[in-house]
Order: sequence, then structure tokens, then C-alpha cells
Amino acid sequence: MIPLRALDPRRWPLAVRVPLIVAALVAGVALATGQAVLSRLARDQERHLSELASAFLDGLATAVQPAAARADIWEAFDALDRARARYGALRPMLAAVLLPDGTVLASADPRSIPTGSRLPAALATQAEAAAAAGMPVLDAEAATAVLARDLAEGAVPLGRIVAMADIGPLLVERRAVVGTLLLANGSLALVFAAAGFLLVRRLLAPADLVRRRLAEAARGGRPVPVDETLGIGPEHAALLAAWNRAAVASAEREAMAARLAKEERHAQVGRLAAAMAHEVNNPLGGLITAVDTLSDHGDDPEVRAEALGLLRRGLGDIRNVVRAGLATWRGAPGDAALAAQDFDDLRLLVRHEVARRGLTLEWRNELPGEVAVDRTLGRQVALNLLLNAAAASPPQGTLRFRACELQGGGAVVEVADAGPGLPAAMESLLGAAEGPPPEGGGLGLWTAVRLARSLGGRIIRIPSDTGTRLVAELPAASARREAAHAI
Repeated sequence: MIPLRALDPRRWPLAVRVPLIVAALVAGVALATGQAVLSRLARDQERHLSELASAFLDGLATAVQPAAARADIWEAFDALDRARARYGALRPMLAAVLLPDGTVLASADPRSIPTGSRLPAALATQAEAAAAAGMPVLDAEAATAVLARDLAEGAVPLGRIVAMADIGPLLVERRAVVGTLLLANGSLALVFAAAGFLLVRRLLAPADLVRRRLAEAARGGRPVPVDETLGIGPEHAALLAAWNRAAVASAEREAMAARLAKEERHAQVGRLAAAMAHEVNNPLGGLITAVDTLSDHGDDPEVRAEALGLLRRGLGDIRNVVRAGLATWRGAPGDAALAAQDFDDLRLLVRHEVARRGLTLEWRNELPGEVAVDRTLGRQVALNLLLNAAAASPPQGTLRFRACELQGGGAVVEVADAGPGLPAAMESLLGAAEGPPPEGGGLGLWTAVRLARSLGGRIIRIPSDTGTRLVAELPAASARREAAHAI
């Protein structure tokens, strides 16, 4: 079943609408022209018929007037018979001479209209109208024309001549002209419609090509340049050139964004590697001391127990730091659900950065169990916000972290610092996840916003008296699917 919206002409493509408009205009012009031609033909035919009828009546009146004055039937009949043969071009079907009282004096066909009878009512009415108008009265259905002329001698009425002519050939000629006009106009309309369709398709081909490229880009494809020689005229050339410039600029922006994101990731890996090295190096000194103690005093049970405890605690710290680093950077997107422990691992990763800047970390992880949020991407969102907040916080400041479950499923990550506040240029990144990366800093926030958007969530700024308070809402996968279906 065809949808009703598809039948709306406003939704048809231009390649269909324009040829139809051209065909309609041609048909309208053809109809107007045909009407003008038919009107002119009808007027010419009626004028010629009127001239011929006038000549016929003039000659017949001259011949029958003496007979009508004397009421001579045979003389009137002879005049009617001679006129019928002489004016064959008029194709007279009937001719009669009437007396002033309306009775028939003589007729060319005395069997159908005998002397002394009266004309049929319809014929008498048409004859009266023809005599009053001074021109034939046409009956298209019967294909006849009725002629009438009053006879008089001075002011004395002598009677009336009534004749009926066959106009069938005139109507046949008129119908032939109508058929020719319809055939010619229909052919012209089809030719113009087909030519308009092909011409419009050719004119719109460059614009349609750009439209398809835009649709592909909207579906996530990469903008592809087009051949500028396909354009017709300067407008198309400018359109295709503009698209190619936009495609090249988009490709450059994507490449730059990917490169900057990779560099930011490498920078984060470097910072975290330094943090991990610092965290590993701290217990290593104690481990070496414990090993030396065991070498020198391993026979003493108390010394051995104390040294082994130190080794066990130091190796446990190293294991926790390494495990947290692996969990953050090794997992692939979509590999597991997000759990409370995943956020607690981040506390170990940022511990060195917090200690280096002399910050106080307030940690509240209220996430209950697991939520259906991608673990790797969720941890990277939180880690980017934490590192940005640590970099923005002044020495001896306070860095706050809170994680809880999102209403409807998912996770909420809240990070607050005591810095100077979020600049306007950085705040604009919160609503422009698809834009190019910022210049002069803010790449971590830009990356976090893009990751949150890929999870179907968002990052918003909550007003705060001091510093910046950012909240990342990361909905569960099931909630995202329900929202997509609702849309």
C-alpha cells in the first residue's frame, strides 16, 4: 500500500515535479490555442454559411415573391425546385413558402409538408428565431441549419420562406480539427515533458550528487570529494567546489582530532606511567631493605616475620597499582559492565598526581554492584574528568569525586575542583561533542564529552560557589535502546 504522504506532490523530487509542470503548462497553452482555433473555425463556418444562406434566400425570394403575391402554388413549387438544384453547395434538405397566416403555400417536398398544412412546432420556432435574427439557426444535434426570410410588398406581408440545410459536413470538419488539435497538443505535451524530465535530471544531477554525499556523511560516512567537471554552469561549479572544500576540511579535522586524541591518550599514558612508576618505586625501596634484612638476619624468627610482612604488603601495593593500570587501558570497549571496583582503581591511578600537587581527595563511590554501562569507556570518562580537575585545582585544594547509580539505570560521575572555574570556551565543549578539538587546551574535557556522547549520555556543569562541578550522566544500554525506539 502506497503511503498517503508519498502522494503529496510537494514531497515529489524536482526531477518529477518540473517535467509535470512543463507538461501542464504545455497542455494549458495547447488547450487555450485549441479553443481559439475552434472558435475562429466556428465563426468562419457560420459566417460562410450565413453568406451562402443569404445568397440562397435572396435568389429564392426574387423567384417566389410573385407567386406568393398571387398565391400560385405551382409557380412557387417550380421556383423552389429550381433553387434546390441551383444551390447544391448549401445542401438544402427542405424549402417551403408560407402564407401570411402561417399555412404552407408550396414546399419542395409536398409529401412531408403538404400545401395548406403548418410547419412542425420545433421547425416553426426555429424559423421564427432565424427570421428575427436575420441569420441561420444551427442545431448541432440534428446537424441542421434553419433559414427564414419574410416576404413583403411594401408594407404588405406576403408570407415567409423557410429552408433547412444539412450542416453535417461542417460538423465533421470541426470534429476532425478537434481531433488533430488533441493529437498534436498531446504529442507536444509528451515531448516537452520528456525533454523537461531529461533536462531537469541533467541540471539537478550535481545537486543530487551532493545530497547523496551529505546523506552518506550524516549516516557516519566520510565526506567524499566529487568530480567538479560534472557541473553545468558557474552555479554548479561553485556548489561542487564548495562541497569538495568542505569534504577536504572535514577529513583534515577528523585526522587532526584523531591525532590529537591519540596524543592526549599518549600523554595520559605517560602521566599514569610516571605515577605507576612512582607508586611502584616507593615500596621497592622497602622491598630491597626487607631482602637485605632477610639476608643478614634471616635466622631470627621475629626479623624474618617482619621482613616477610613488609614484602607481602609492598608486593600487594605494586599488584594493586599494576592491576588498576591494566584494567583502565587494556580493556576493549563493550567487554564488560561497569562496577564499583572499576572506579576505585582510578583512585590508585590519580593518587600520585593528587599527592604531587598537594591536593586533598574526597572519594565517595556509591555505585551499587554493576550497571549496564561500558566499563572501559565509563572509566575513561571518569579518569579524564579527574585529571582535568586535578590540573585545574590550586595547591592544597580539595578534589571531590562521587559516583552513584543513575535513575533509570546507568551511572552518574560527579567531579568537583576548587579552581578558578570553567572558562566559557571550555564550557562550550559540553554541547558540541561533534565539533573539532579545541585549540590551546581542553582536549581532556573534549575527549570526555565525546566518550559520554558515544555512550548515549552527556556531561553538564552544575553551578557551584567555588571551582567547577561537572556531572557525567551515563545511561544503561537498555535505557539507550528504549530512548531510540521512543524517538
